[in-house]
Amino acid sequence: MQKIAIIPISEAGSDIALTLQRQLNATVIQRTQVCSEWKHFDAFIFIGAMGICVRTIAPLVEDKHTDPAVVCLDTTGANVISVLSGHVGGANDLTHQVADILGANPVITTQSDNADLWALDTLEKRFDWPIASDDEMNDCIFAFVNRQPTALLLDVRDKGTDYLERTLPEHVTLIQDIREADPKKYRLVIIVSPFIRHAPKGMLNLHFVPMVGTIGFGLAHHPQDYETIYDEIDQTFADRGILPCSHRYCTIDVKADEPFVEELQKEYEAEVVFFTADELAQVEVPNPSPTVEKHVGTPSVCEAAAILGANHGELIVPKMKGKNWTAALAIDKKHLRQRSGHIEIIGAGPGDPDLVSVRGRRMLEQADLILYAGSLVPKELTLCHKPGAIVRSSAPMSLEEQCALMKEHYDKGHFIVRLHTGDPCIFGAIQEQMAFFDQHGMSYHITPGISSFLAAAAELRSQFTIPERTQTIILTRGEGRTPMPEKEQLHLLAKSQSTMCIFLSAAIVDDVQKELLMEYPADTPVAACYHLTWPDQRIYRGQLKDLANIVHDNHLTLTTMLVVGEAIDNRHGLSELYNKHFTHLFRKGTE
Repeated sequence: MQKIAIIPISEAGSDIALTLQRQLNATVIQRTQVCSEWKHFDAFIFIGAMGICVRTIAPLVEDKHTDPAVVCLDTTGANVISVLSGHVGGANDLTHQVADILGANPVITTQSDNADLWALDTLEKRFDWPIASDDEMNDCIFAFVNRQPTALLLDVRDKGTDYLERTLPEHVTLIQDIREADPKKYRLVIIVSPFIRHAPKGMLNLHFVPMVGTIGFGLAHHPQDYETIYDEIDQTFADRGILPCSHRYCTIDVKADEPFVEELQKEYEAEVVFFTADELAQVEVPNPSPTVEKHVGTPSVCEAAAILGANHGELIVPKMKGKNWTAALAIDKKHLRQRSGHIEIIGAGPGDPDLVSVRGRRMLEQADLILYAGSLVPKELTLCHKPGAIVRSSAPMSLEEQCALMKEHYDKGHFIVRLHTGDPCIFGAIQEQMAFFDQHGMSYHITPGISSFLAAAAELRSQFTIPERTQTIILTRGEGRTPMPEKEQLHLLAKSQSTMCIFLSAAIVDDVQKELLMEYPADTPVAACYHLTWPDQRIYRGQLKDLANIVHDNHLTLTTMLVVGEAIDNRHGLSELYNKHFTHLFRKGTE
């Protein structure tokens, strides 16, 4: 969190100062204190005339990489101006933040912001990308903001590279190999890679190192030279073309008290993760060691720890040996630009295209193949696809055909989105697909979605958990062609009289009602929710004794969520209940 000082130059700015102090958790100081406090705060907000602000800070300004952010706003709160350290110090972001709080006009003068271009000197801090190149940042920025031809090489995928791809300026060309960076075509090459890349002579080179690696290590018992091990590992990786790209180190738990581990945590502020011998022994590695297994009970420490720590990722650097250490490096597969393809299973939400997650939408925009559940997912969700992407509905396809299509694109190195309704983990059809992916060693991941039971709560304007009434939500289905486990029969689940959301059961509503009436009172509120959040959404309320008639009379289909429980539309007695339990939330000074 930024440490912010507010300087009201006159009494006229005191009310604004008080508002900002509360919203930004800031400290109000006097103008005479600015000199002595200059190194103690990350940002200064002056409230008053710009001239006074400038004259105050002028003797203190040294370097944009070390100077704090300075913002100035007038005493009426109409305009907020970024004065100093707009990018590196964060004054531009703070200007927007202050403007949002006050409803003011943000005034930004840096060229990249006004031209809607990347602020290159902020990417290091924004995305945790250390810089590995030697070229002067100002020269790179000058070439970039003046729209000189720029090449962009991305070797991995993370939040930062997604941002660059999504906002690619017209004068920037995405290249696949550093050999494409022709100095006759480009003035600047921007590289985001954990690998050493040598840009051609005659080009400006800005190389960011994404911290996507996980280092697994093993140690001799209490090595005396532990203080040199960190540098030795870095140098050995560099000899193999890998830059320092990890804040995460993993090893076996019996090494937790080693001095080198303490040094990693305290001196280098690294995260250290420990695994048991049993956990490590389950990981298949290229270089198992009988000697290691004899001493610690697992055939691998460094390679297995790296792979486990990277979420069963890809081993980039196999076991390296030093005098008293071993080390290996792995990268989570989600960060790799897949050479053999990747499948992302995405929850599309209940139907409204706006209810897909931001992450899901971005992946839909990047996909080479979108395979969507056409009978349940609106095609409108796929219209954001990139040019040339293949969009197919799985509705007329068998499971075997779906898997074959995904495998075909996977083997071409394509990025595949498998789009399922709601959240794919709730009554989805992904189990068989994941078994196929596992069988063929295919890379996949799940992006969650908004389930229809959450949409039901929203559309019913109901809170499904009410203190002292019901604190449990049951997601289930009635027993139709798919048998239910004996212990999960509806009448047994109904004993708790919790809020129950029943999927895929409109066709057997008579049986559902019969079982529910065995435990719920006949006047329990119910709702039948058809096509939640779709344009033809319909919702019918009533009592449990009438549930079957509601479904039959309105010709509701399988795409209907049945909700049962007293939480539906329940507002009775809530003010007294909340006053009893939650008065602490409304005490003076608490947001």
